[in-house]
Amino acid sequence: MKNKEAGTELESRLLEILVHPCRIEDIRRELPNAGKNNLKNALDALVADGRVMKNKKNRFAVSAHYGCAAGTYLATERAFAFVAPDYPEGEAKPDDLFIPPNASGGAWHGDRVLVKVSERKNNRGRKEATVIRVLGRAGKELTGELVQRGKAFFVQPTSKKYPEIAVDKHDLGEAAVGDCVAVSISHYGDEQFMPQGVVRADLGESGTMEAAIAAVLHENGVYDVFPNEVLEQALAIPQEVDMSTAGKRLDLRDKLIFTIDGDDAKDFDDAVSLEKLENGHYLLGVHIADVSHYVTPDSPLDAEAFRRGTSVYFPGHVVPMLPFALSNGICSLNPKVDRLAFSALMEVDKDGRRYGAKFAKSVICSKARMTYNKVNKILAGDKGLREEYAFLVETAETMNNLAHALYKRRIERGALELDIPEAEIRVDENGKPVEIRFRERGESEKLIEEFMLQANEAVAEYMCKRELPTVYRVHENPDPDKLRVFASFARPFGYRIDPSKPEDTAQFQTVLRGAKNDPKQRVLPTLLLRSLARARYADECLGHYGLKAKFYLHFTSPIRRYPDLVAHRMLQKALLGEEFTAADETMCEEAADQSTNREQAADNCERDIDKLYIASYMQQFIGEEFDAEVSGVQSFGVFVALENGCEGLIRAELMTGDFYQYDEEHMAMVGRHTGKRFTIGTPMRVKLLAASDTTGQIDFAPADGSLPVSEKLDRPRREDTDRAPRGNRAERRRHSGKGRGGKPGKGKKPPTRKRR
Repeated sequence: MKNKEAGTELESRLLEILVHPCRIEDIRRELPNAGKNNLKNALDALVADGRVMKNKKNRFAVSAHYGCAAGTYLATERAFAFVAPDYPEGEAKPDDLFIPPNASGGAWHGDRVLVKVSERKNNRGRKEATVIRVLGRAGKELTGELVQRGKAFFVQPTSKKYPEIAVDKHDLGEAAVGDCVAVSISHYGDEQFMPQGVVRADLGESGTMEAAIAAVLHENGVYDVFPNEVLEQALAIPQEVDMSTAGKRLDLRDKLIFTIDGDDAKDFDDAVSLEKLENGHYLLGVHIADVSHYVTPDSPLDAEAFRRGTSVYFPGHVVPMLPFALSNGICSLNPKVDRLAFSALMEVDKDGRRYGAKFAKSVICSKARMTYNKVNKILAGDKGLREEYAFLVETAETMNNLAHALYKRRIERGALELDIPEAEIRVDENGKPVEIRFRERGESEKLIEEFMLQANEAVAEYMCKRELPTVYRVHENPDPDKLRVFASFARPFGYRIDPSKPEDTAQFQTVLRGAKNDPKQRVLPTLLLRSLARARYADECLGHYGLKAKFYLHFTSPIRRYPDLVAHRMLQKALLGEEFTAADETMCEEAADQSTNREQAADNCERDIDKLYIASYMQQFIGEEFDAEVSGVQSFGVFVALENGCEGLIRAELMTGDFYQYDEEHMAMVGRHTGKRFTIGTPMRVKLLAASDTTGQIDFAPADGSLPVSEKLDRPRREDTDRAPRGNRAERRRHSGKGRGGKPGKGKKPPTRKRR
């Protein structure tokens, strides 16, 4: 992780002074105007954060002077661990430090720690370190299985990175032995006592997919049930628009406005319209559900929406940010009923230039609930649908032409088109996964995307140019070190990437265009995405790197994202000419931080739960062979992805025919004798060994004959302490001739279409 901001100006000055050790008297002489209490508080804060230390001679200095560093403790499922050191903004990320067995200092995975760095290095060249202090605990709750040994009860955490936790019989609640539970840590353990905890929630029978899903949600602070006072407030809101309380609004009910969403969508928070103006330009309307009219600041609904931050989606389910009475009811832009909206009306020409924008609270009546599938067919010439929806066909076609023009202008300014296929998991009426396929993006999906981007940019520009507080969506320049890794992968395909010029997105556009038409290069967009920074929310306008947008925020989904709701409130305040206060600025700052954290938690949930569903689906194919390609490489093995998006692991000990070593710099697994390399994008033939719908783990092995067999192979002596144990000596016996495999059979592919 990166360093926290310096905080106060006094702390910043102290860090400058304490490059060399100083007594407290020396510090006071350097800072004569700093109050005694202020100085003590600032020093205490720096010491508590691990940035400053005091030695036995009562001299203060930055931790690095004493050979120490603060960072994040990263446990493994074995005895050793690593620490990712803090590093200043803008500097290259330092290598992780190796923590040998018995040097953890009582730290748990995710904790912030202070370590003493040794000059000794392990066999992979990493510096060793010892944890000397735990600065802060990562969390106080874990999930795991409740077990009993004799009369004692314990929770065995789902992740083996954590130790077993003892639970007193009086702290079990309603949980029974064999259940998956959430346990709150009351004592982290020491030399005398093992960790202690209290069961806070019973998540169901351990070993079931349902309990595994409940555990993922609980671990990430996602709760399906709304507090009673929140539900009561939501249910008290009328399900029909009351114009007497709607305030002064722009009446757009006679306009051709309609929604376009997925077939399974239940809430519709955006609608679109397009009209020809007398000057030949178009008036593009993006009409967003006016959630802020119903969810008012400091209300129970608002507090709960802030806490949740976002809706969470996984196959066949949604954990909404707002109760269904709002998200699927009065706030949803359902067809043929009046709804309150916040409209962005933008004047654009046929080439996609925006000449101006105005914003207004409005009342609309959607003329149709269109789906992506239907609009795609209409645009493709489906006669039946064109007759059924004749009243909007011409408008849809004009919208599509405008969307193409907007897209062209966006690409010309340097936006990156990271059109990476996204796996879609389809479930039956019982919630069982029945198909995995790649989600298609047709003309209508791209149309809506371009229109929403226009509204988001227009609102951000309006607020930023007036220097008014709001929550922005920002995407900063990528780390040059990560770009260097990407450049090394792109070079064999003939691309010359200059990592020192991340602002030159044209060089990445060239790669993305080339990858579109060459299956051998299809891994490059994914690698580029991994090289980019993660987008986040902020209370200042920093621009969006991937979109190459100077102004950007989220305005278009207030039903499911809290930052959009804040953007609505701040925009309305600006339109009314109301005075902004320090409280508004503080609220935007807090909302940005909270929304970023909750978005990360939602992403974790969706990713981990998707893995459970994919593993459940793949269980029917255990023992079968598939074509795959390497999607990632680690010291413990290689990850491979099938054509349907399913990803799994080939453990290093299963890679027979040679002794494979991990080349970290090039992210490759290299055979010591044959020189055979497995890196991202390498094709393989694999066999499915196992798929667990309770852990999401999918294990593959190379199909016979897919790996080379060396003429002579002696297993080298093991000295690497931070590498996963290889084991399986029989697999590393000498092979001769063609080995065991021969030519692999055709096998069977999962029932899914090929990757685009």
